[in-house]
Amino acid sequence: MSRRLHVIGAGLAGLSAALRGLETGFAVTLYEASGQAGGRCRSYLDASLGMEIDNGNHLLLSGNRETLAYLDRIGARDTLTGPERARFPFRDLATGEQWVLKPGYLLPWTPARRAPGTSAADYLPWRLLTAGPEAVVEDCLTTGTALERVWRPLLVSALNTPLEQASARLAGRLLRETLLRGEVFCRPLVSRDSLGTSFIEPALAALERAAASVRYHHRLTGLVFDTDGVGTLSFGDGRVVLQPEDAVILALPPEQAAALLGLDLPLDHQPIVNGHFRFEVDGLPAGEAFLGLVGGTAEWLFRRNDILSTTTSAASMLADQPAGEIADLLWRDIVRALDLPAGIPLPPHRIVKEKRATLAQTPAMARARPSAATIWRNLALAGDWTDTGLPCTIEGAVRSGRLAVEAID
Repeated sequence: MSRRLHVIGAGLAGLSAALRGLETGFAVTLYEASGQAGGRCRSYLDASLGMEIDNGNHLLLSGNRETLAYLDRIGARDTLTGPERARFPFRDLATGEQWVLKPGYLLPWTPARRAPGTSAADYLPWRLLTAGPEAVVEDCLTTGTALERVWRPLLVSALNTPLEQASARLAGRLLRETLLRGEVFCRPLVSRDSLGTSFIEPALAALERAAASVRYHHRLTGLVFDTDGVGTLSFGDGRVVLQPEDAVILALPPEQAAALLGLDLPLDHQPIVNGHFRFEVDGLPAGEAFLGLVGGTAEWLFRRNDILSTTTSAASMLADQPAGEIADLLWRDIVRALDLPAGIPLPPHRIVKEKRATLAQTPAMARARPSAATIWRNLALAGDWTDTGLPCTIEGAVRSGRLAVEAID
């Protein structure tokens, strides 16, 4: 009889764990509390816009090797698109200045590759790379143009935490895997059509082809332990009794995993606010698919078909405002960013507030992150909040699924 892997949670970490489990010889059952897989990495049809939108916007990098391996596994790498060379276009909404950050073989040494007002030395963040466990990002970077035009836009979006609170060590690890490895590892990539068609639907199809079982509307309510492992899974009024060779991976949000296992985790969260606007426009400057924004409310602007989408990370103050006020602020930024006619009316839109988008990625959170392995022989943890060595990103979520399977295999 095959060993069975029971994966709880069908977000990206759970899908990654399920696929990895199949590769290592497990039969797999995947349980999801809701009626849809994907978690925070999902797409849905929005009735007010009359088209499919993503829950949020995600910018990947060519150095995200775990994510690209995941896409190869499900046959979906060709659903990503991006420039042939590493380039990050920006616009300062306060001054109107535009530039393109172009990492070279290693770093953007020449003025043409850098943000205006920055020097080559600004792209050598040695203090981030050697930061201790208590250091925060802002204390490791020099105040000035490079902080505001390069590091703050890039790192706030990657860490979803204000830089005066964000772990410098996590930031340093991220830079080692991408920007500091040169252009080949930091080419930007976005989903051509949607997150669902890139990350979720192909994964579910791959699971179906492998005869994995996916059970929706199954919310885990408890775990029954035997002497050294999980013996029974409780789902409301139903139970699943495990065989001695079976294993369990909890790929749940941190607060749910903490409640089930009694984990002591800092559970402060940071929100992300996304705005989606249905509006036909010729395109972003120079035909770009995205644009970094400095000096406004929106931090990144994406274009896909007739939808213009913005993202604002670490958006605690913004998330507390009414959706109508947020829409006005974001649309004002879009008008300035694209040089649209002044006074153009607000188009059909949707504001998405993900108030618990990620844990606040502080030094305290980085210290407390649990590893994939637990004290129980057949139970492991997955999720971007576990100790993957990376911030809470798509790359971290996918990596966590692999680490969880390795912990119990």
